[in-house]
Amino acid sequence: MIMAIALPIVIQNLLTNFVAMLDNVMVGKIGTDQMTGVAIINQLFFVFNLAVFGGMSGAGIFSAQYFGQNNHNGARNVFRMKLIIGIFIIAISMCVLIILHEPLINMFLHEGGASGNIHATFKYARDYLYIMLFSIIPFVVANCYSTTLKEAGQTMVPMIAGLLAVIVDFVFNALLIFGLLGFPKLGVIGAAIATVMSRFVECGYLIIYTYRHSDKYRFIKGVYSNLHVPSSLVKKILLRGTPLLFNELLWAAGITMQTQALSTRGLSAIAGLNISNTLNNVVNTFFLTMGIAISIVIGQLIGAGKLKEAKETDTKMITFSLMISLGVSALLLIAAPLFPRIYNTTGEIRYLATRFILVYVLATPFNAFTNAAYFTLRSGGKTVMTFIFDSGFIWAVNVPVAMLLAHFTNLPIVWMFFIISMLDAIKSVVGFILVKKGDWLNIIVE
Repeated sequence: MIMAIALPIVIQNLLTNFVAMLDNVMVGKIGTDQMTGVAIINQLFFVFNLAVFGGMSGAGIFSAQYFGQNNHNGARNVFRMKLIIGIFIIAISMCVLIILHEPLINMFLHEGGASGNIHATFKYARDYLYIMLFSIIPFVVANCYSTTLKEAGQTMVPMIAGLLAVIVDFVFNALLIFGLLGFPKLGVIGAAIATVMSRFVECGYLIIYTYRHSDKYRFIKGVYSNLHVPSSLVKKILLRGTPLLFNELLWAAGITMQTQALSTRGLSAIAGLNISNTLNNVVNTFFLTMGIAISIVIGQLIGAGKLKEAKETDTKMITFSLMISLGVSALLLIAAPLFPRIYNTTGEIRYLATRFILVYVLATPFNAFTNAAYFTLRSGGKTVMTFIFDSGFIWAVNVPVAMLLAHFTNLPIVWMFFIISMLDAIKSVVGFILVKKGDWLNIIVE
């Protein structure tokens, strides 16, 4: 059951991140300023993406347990709640990105190193953002559908939707970035248009498929007849889900602040991080996928009242995730000197990217464990504990350390990055203690 759920999610996320890597390389072929501008906007959208993830996750705890009880009416109400949460996230995100985009972009622009033009980078970032705003609505709607299907144990459909999005994104990136086959050569604007198109294709496929198979996915029947959600369920979801939403927002904001601290060493630091993060995002797919699988499998077991089996299964899944991390570290070690060479950028940026990837080699096992611990705590509805463990840690430890290193030392960028990354070793110890206690084994649905 574990692999049946996890494997399609692995494939979906691998495809998405692999083509995101290709997108990044394609923009990188144009020049360093374009690549850095796109990287800055992607960092801002990283916060938005995790806000959506957090909003869906809080409600998803209930979906997984309702599906474990075969309660489709309960799952239908949770889906409606996801839509309502999504509307609020869309409105807030649009306002922030439209009104505050200039100071948000400038936050990452600092002189330093031998590479990069601040004014050109700002222009590319702004142009890319204006188009990417159109991707927000289909991204949120697609997440409402895909997360609910996954919580029902149906992971093949979101995988196929992701594959279609990947194909559209890759093809139109090639056509619109470089102007192939008579298409206009649009550069970063072309990359943004291709991404928006892929979001609409993914969203459309999920909606059409779910409705055509409504006998199988009964939660969708009558879901839009009204958006009424029982007040008792709203209170429960908000009680459990609000900490998760704020956790994802604050965690993403914490990561962004770390990146901003690193950017004080110059545009070359941002460019190097962008290259290394492109590769790291692909390999992190395994850990995110195992986390999602943990939340689905353990959530359904808890919902069915099989608490002992849930704890034993969780231990096995965490061990499996750690075993994968060792193989991933080995692959990163091999790729470190090779991957940056495919970018059309300077030797300085390639050097930094290689060193950043080598740091990931050491940090990957800790990342794997903290990810698994996070999803374990979340599966039983311990959202306040999850909040403290995740975003509480990053703001209490990582962000202050990053700011101290950035503004009160002359430490080279690579050593700054190493120290910040290895703080996950401390977080892993905290996670081990919390998971071992077993307080997360809670049935939260009736």
